[in-house]
Parts: sequence; C-alpha cells; structure tokens
Amino acid sequence: MAIYYSFTDYYLLTPQDRTFVGFENFIEIFSDPTFLRSLQNIAIFVLCVIPVQVGAALGLALLINKQRRGNMFFKVAYFAPVVLSLVVISVLWLYLLNPSEGLINEVLMQIGFDPQPFLTSPDQAIYTIVFVSAWQGAGYQMLIFLAGLQNIPSDVYEASKIDGANKWQNFIHITLPLLKPTTILIMITTLIASFKLIIQPMVMTQGGPMNSTMTPVYYIYQSGFSDRLIGYASAMTVVFGLLIGLVTLIQSKVSKEDE
Repeated sequence: MAIYYSFTDYYLLTPQDRTFVGFENFIEIFSDPTFLRSLQNIAIFVLCVIPVQVGAALGLALLINKQRRGNMFFKVAYFAPVVLSLVVISVLWLYLLNPSEGLINEVLMQIGFDPQPFLTSPDQAIYTIVFVSAWQGAGYQMLIFLAGLQNIPSDVYEASKIDGANKWQNFIHITLPLLKPTTILIMITTLIASFKLIIQPMVMTQGGPMNSTMTPVYYIYQSGFSDRLIGYASAMTVVFGLLIGLVTLIQSKVSKEDE
C-alpha cells in the first residue's frame, strides 16, 4: 500500500480525492532539504552510535565477567536503562542536559569548564543523542557479550598463560577473535535499532535545532500524520526502505566474507 500511495497525491482527510501523480513525490523528495538532512543525520548517528555502544557494552561485560562480590547488583544497574521507556529516558536526560539548570552543566562548572548547550546546539545535538542512545542500549549488548565471554574455554587462557602471554595479549589474540560471531550479531542488531531512531529526537529536540536531529522516520511521521501528506510520506518510506535494503545487502556480503 505504501508503494501504491507513493505514486499518488493523497491527503489524509480527503482520501476520495486521491490522484495518481507518477514520480512527482520522488522528484520532490530529492530536492527536499529536510529529507536530505535527515539522511545525513541518520548516517552520522549510525556511524557514531555503533562503535560507542558496542565498545561500552564490551567494556561493561569485561568488568563484570570476573567473579566478584556485587556483580549481580552491577548487572542489574547496567541493564536497567534497557527496560525503561525511551520516553522516560529522554525526559530524564532532557533535565540532566538543561543548559541553565541541568545537573551535568552544574558539575562541569564546578570543575572549571564552561556550560555546554548540548541539545540546543546544531553542532552538539546529534552527538548528545548518540550518547544518550548508547547509554540506554549498552546494557542489552553487555549481556550478550557476557554470554560470549563465558563460553570461551578457560583452558585457552591457561595455555596462553603458560606461554607467557599478558592480559593485553590475551584480549587481542584470544578474547576478540573468539567473540567475533557475537560482535557481528550485536553490530547487526544495533544497526537495525539505529535506523529506527525517532523517540529521542522527538522528545528531546523535536528534530531541531535547525533540523540537526531530524531523522527519516521522524520526518516520515511528521509528513504523514502531522501534515497528513500520506502520498509524500509513503514515497519517503519507499526510498528509505530501499536505502536500508542496500545497507543490509552490503552488511550481509561483508559478514559472509568474514565467515
């Protein structure tokens, strides 16, 4: 239906007046600066959030992999953001990052730094959302990494210890290679979740400032349900779906080559 509607001039409140317009919606999309900016924003978000979130998850998994007192507490603490609503988390960080009264800027000023605009700066807003998203999702990947770490045979580390390997050498030559299948899985799931970004910019910035946090899914939602331009929104959905399909094919080819 979205493909069919993408070739029509379809206003939500007057479905009876729907008319076929051919490729007009698609031509307009590629001259729409907001849509093009949303593609740029999601590319930045994906390229930044994957290494940050995967790195944070691996670091947390390594921290709690050893048998220590209080590990269960830290597992629950690190995983807690995953089960919270993204709306709640976005509102929480909205208060924490407030330019004038936020706790984070208060801390920065106490240690001698200038307060930062964070969500009100076109240069900082998308990276702030990257940080919030990575903080929220890292706990889930942490558990997957933890399962992968605990499946690595201990005798492999014992053999390397006999050969005189230190902890860093164990990490580089044993842990990382044996975690490769787990890492690929986590990167795929993070990639999928990244393309769906909508709640954080919707709640925290409303796509601003100056469309610096506008994402394709959010713009499709605005066009379809706020502006009620179903035909135009459907055309964006088709284009964005094709782009995601292309990325998926590339990722699939790279994964097969790695195997």
